[in-house]
Amino acid sequence: MTAVLLVLLLALVLLSLLVGTGSSSPARAWEYLLGQDSARHDPQLRLAVVDVRLPRTLAAVLVGVCLGTAGCLLQAATRNPLAETGLLGVNSGAAFAVVVGLTFFGAESTPALLVWALCGGMAASAVVLLLAGSGRAAGSPLRLVLAGSALGATFHGMTSYVLLGTQSTFDVYRYWTIGSLAGVRTSDLLPLLPLVAVGLLLAFGCARPLSALGLGDDSARSLGHHPGRVRLVVAGAVSLLAGCAVAVAGPIAFLGLLAPYAARAVAGARMGAQLALSALIAADVMILADVLARVVIRPWETPVSVLLAFVGGPLLVWIARSSRLSTAGATS
Repeated sequence: MTAVLLVLLLALVLLSLLVGTGSSSPARAWEYLLGQDSARHDPQLRLAVVDVRLPRTLAAVLVGVCLGTAGCLLQAATRNPLAETGLLGVNSGAAFAVVVGLTFFGAESTPALLVWALCGGMAASAVVLLLAGSGRAAGSPLRLVLAGSALGATFHGMTSYVLLGTQSTFDVYRYWTIGSLAGVRTSDLLPLLPLVAVGLLLAFGCARPLSALGLGDDSARSLGHHPGRVRLVVAGAVSLLAGCAVAVAGPIAFLGLLAPYAARAVAGARMGAQLALSALIAADVMILADVLARVVIRPWETPVSVLLAFVGGPLLVWIARSSRLSTAGATS
């Protein structure tokens, strides 16, 4: 299954480079990729393929891998098959930081918004970790969820308060918060790669302890693992991965919830396989959604988050009503 998803990913990457909202046809883009002289000397074609479509394709892969891995980690650590990355306050923290940057520091460029979003998401997650890691119930799944939900609600209220008095901030913020890959540049992605690499290393390093946690906290302790510490490490990895994804594309709903569910259906209780499949599935879905976003209402563009919501909403209802839901949670 991993090989199939990898082949599908390569095919979707190629499709993403061939299809766009501009006037350049897929045939001309194909000629450019093959290196034909007439195509390579067309500046408009180079702009479409290299400067617009390539960065968006790379961003879609990065965002998909981050959200798929983070969602799988969070669902396994909390043993909740409906958990998603917003539970740690990443989205709300990033949104509040973007509003602060826009309102008080004049941060309107894409790189500036990316930095503010990343710092806000990471800071919110750090606060959640501090709250969840203190006391006798340190690192418990319930405490993580409650701390993240409480902080998320707080940031949401603060964001709304700032937006009420600043129309210009709201105009820029609503474009960011809708979730899109338009305007992403390769230079925006490069500084995030080390953070993503660290997040992925932490994620796959937690695969064995998370498998033990799936048997219950008592069983995990008997096997030499510390459930509280494992969940705190997982929360740190989720913070890195989800923070990078939100910084690039804004809040993207459902993908970090649905990809791990599909991965569990294929991989069963094997945590390492779940993580790999979830990352690949989310990357495939993200690229496909971005390609469709370019052509659904051509020559205009649909935000990728809107397409994911149209698909993710009904699927979430189906999952919630599924008789396999409890089984999925038990095998995480």
